Amino acid sequence: MNPMQVGLLGIGTVGSGTFRVLQRNQEEIRRRAGRGIAITMVADLDTERARAIVGEQVQVVADARQVIANPAVDIVVELIGGCGIARTLVLEALAAGKHVVTANKALLAVHGTEIFAAARDRGVMVAFEAAVAGGIPIIKALREGLTANRIEWVAGIINGTTNFILSEMRSKGLDFGVVLKQAQALGYAEADPTFDVQGVDAAHKATLMSAIAFGVPVQFDKAYVEGISALQAADIRYAEQLGYRIKLLGITKRRPDGIELRVHPTLVPKDRLIANVEGAMNAVVVHGDAVGTTLYYGKGAGAEPTASAVIADLVDITRLHTADPDHRVPHLAFQPGSLQDTPILSIDQVVTAFYLRLVVADEAGVLARITGILADNDISIDAVLQRPSAEGDGSKAVAEGESQTDLIILTHDTVEGRMKAALAQMQALPTVLAPIVRIRKEELS
Repeated sequence: MNPMQVGLLGIGTVGSGTFRVLQRNQEEIRRRAGRGIAITMVADLDTERARAIVGEQVQVVADARQVIANPAVDIVVELIGGCGIARTLVLEALAAGKHVVTANKALLAVHGTEIFAAARDRGVMVAFEAAVAGGIPIIKALREGLTANRIEWVAGIINGTTNFILSEMRSKGLDFGVVLKQAQALGYAEADPTFDVQGVDAAHKATLMSAIAFGVPVQFDKAYVEGISALQAADIRYAEQLGYRIKLLGITKRRPDGIELRVHPTLVPKDRLIANVEGAMNAVVVHGDAVGTTLYYGKGAGAEPTASAVIADLVDITRLHTADPDHRVPHLAFQPGSLQDTPILSIDQVVTAFYLRLVVADEAGVLARITGILADNDISIDAVLQRPSAEGDGSKAVAEGESQTDLIILTHDTVEGRMKAALAQMQALPTVLAPIVRIRKEELS
């Protein structure tokens, strides 16, 4: 049987890794897939570099549309990135009857509904294991391995750059800006790290996992996104003293009134496995009603880990491309007609616990006033810690001879909107000397 012919759009880090792994393991892959899989055409603007990677046996062109127009190409692998020309090319490939494999989480998180509908119309597949958590097969686990379960929640460290930064801040006591420069020097962070450190990359991935876990359309525009750039070394230190570590988590939860979809720094008990994921590694925790809690851990980026996921998608398509489209695994796990329009809750409706740090004047009655405000807003306290405050942290001046202190409070679960009201009241107190730090807390139990 002739091999499935694959056309690559873009042969950068992931594309070159895909070519290498496919070449190196081609016999093993053929045995698994039932036939060979061969990259026969590559489109890249830098044709000389592309030719140096793939050699003379593969056709190299500068125009991606030549790959799409080639009737011999069965599968198009999109590795360009972004939501501009990549969207156009993916839709054109689907219209031409090609299966598509993509690692482009932004494209699917924003335009997934349109793209999946176009694939269904043409009876072809869109596979995207590499779009979330690199080499970790979390999409397959959610779509297939856990299909018997009613998924209750998913929480993941799904951006290696931010996890590296937070790990270094904790282990070395450094501030965000210092560690970011180190991450850039080491190649863990881009020259423009905005998508990573502001949580956007993680939110793209969380959006896809949420859609698959709960059978809803992809709705990136409704995700709450908060990054790590405002985190201070003091809060990471205090969290550690209280038995927690701070991680940037993508979280999606099923609630009776809707679905939570959020990305933000989160305190996690340090005895949880996910709290001990360090460096640039990724990990995703999924809780299902039948299986309980499962953990998926591994490299979330890199040439060959991501290539592993791309090739797994190529194998799946090779196995299934002759199957009746109605008998294939649906793109979002649930049958298209069974997707539900369950509302994505606003951040004000989210229920979680909180870590608060207040810089306050060290005088009698301050703690009582603050705890009184929390009580008035029906927010219960889990723990309180008081420590000497560092001067020169942007706090208001205090009278000569007076001192200030850091007041750290952990709360029990409460509705976010209620906490916002309490924070506004506490911030207005003359004895609160600096902007209050608020970080959400999850037990993940």
